[in-house]
Amino acid sequence: MAKILEGSAMKFFNKWGIPVPNYVVVMDPNRLAQLGEANKWLRESKLVVKAHEAIGGRFKLGLVKIGLNLEEAVEAAREMIGKKVGTAEIRQVIVAEMLDHDEEYYISMAGNRDGAELLLSSKGGVDIEDNWESVRRIAIPVDDAPSIESLTELAIDAGFPEGEIAERVAKIASRLILCFDNEDAQSIEINPLVIRKSDMRFAALDAVMNVDWDARFRHPDWDFKPVSEIGRPFTEAEQQIMDIDSRIKGSVKFVEVPGGEVALLTAGGGASVFYADAVVARGGTIANYAEYSGAPADWAVEALTETLCQLPNIKHIIVGGAIANFTDVKATFGGIINGLRESKANGYLDGVKIWVRRGGPNEAEGLAAISKLKDEGFEIHVYDRNMPMTDIVDLAMNS
Repeated sequence: MAKILEGSAMKFFNKWGIPVPNYVVVMDPNRLAQLGEANKWLRESKLVVKAHEAIGGRFKLGLVKIGLNLEEAVEAAREMIGKKVGTAEIRQVIVAEMLDHDEEYYISMAGNRDGAELLLSSKGGVDIEDNWESVRRIAIPVDDAPSIESLTELAIDAGFPEGEIAERVAKIASRLILCFDNEDAQSIEINPLVIRKSDMRFAALDAVMNVDWDARFRHPDWDFKPVSEIGRPFTEAEQQIMDIDSRIKGSVKFVEVPGGEVALLTAGGGASVFYADAVVARGGTIANYAEYSGAPADWAVEALTETLCQLPNIKHIIVGGAIANFTDVKATFGGIINGLRESKANGYLDGVKIWVRRGGPNEAEGLAAISKLKDEGFEIHVYDRNMPMTDIVDLAMNS
């Protein structure tokens, strides 16, 4: 799953006939001024300027400015772009037409194992959680779509006035279903969908959308990169591992945690979380989250290992896991061994202690092979399935 930014979601909405306000995404305030010369709506509309990054609570952080003219919008963009918020840096803003409106609605879709579910409410906006009882749902099986008539009935049941408004909401819902299906979406939320009753203009003012990033080979028009949900953009190293992950059987994952001293090279999502929690519980600091699972290719594990070894300031690497059912320990350790050797040859791992605990198919051969790194100058400590998982963390923390 990959989260995409609001501007990319708006582009999808335009493509599938879901109304949105006029908007532009810019990385240079001077570019916004130039666009104003060519676009009447930028000169004549009240504008909203928002930091176009995966940062929560933007309004409270002063990263949303409303009711601006073009000159004020350029100045707001100049103030935001380049600003540091925690570990994130604002690189772009989205500037949109500010629409006066009479009502705020809510509409969303989420995939599940049976297909998807559409949700509607006539009480959208910031208080949707307080009005969740107003939400009405309809299940959408795989390769099926509800009729406009059934969507209109759903809208009426969700509190939309009968007649044109309910019918228009039903049409927008049907287009959202098309967008969801055709763009390999996993979830889409529009909050708010607004209406200006004087001219019956609808518009999706904000959007959150997740897509299946592994499906991008089907979409030559996808010109965006996914964004992190941890308050900052993906690093180059994270993006490289994501690219590898999309091309292999099995899985490799990697997320950097700045400032940590313990690097984790762990097998399986459960074990990965367990080791991270154990390190922190013992007063340590993790330098990353990582996992490999599902019998990934040895070259993918090698790339993950090299990436992890290049983390700054690490003092320990824990190569851990529970007892694998089908992941070949010998095969994946071949990738780890190659990655460790390559990293050491490139000047990394000086003074770094490596702690290994693993069980599973061909574990004896795998553990024997990685133990031989001691003869190559690695400070490495290797244990089999009989070593408790927490004890390997204790050994590292107390060394």
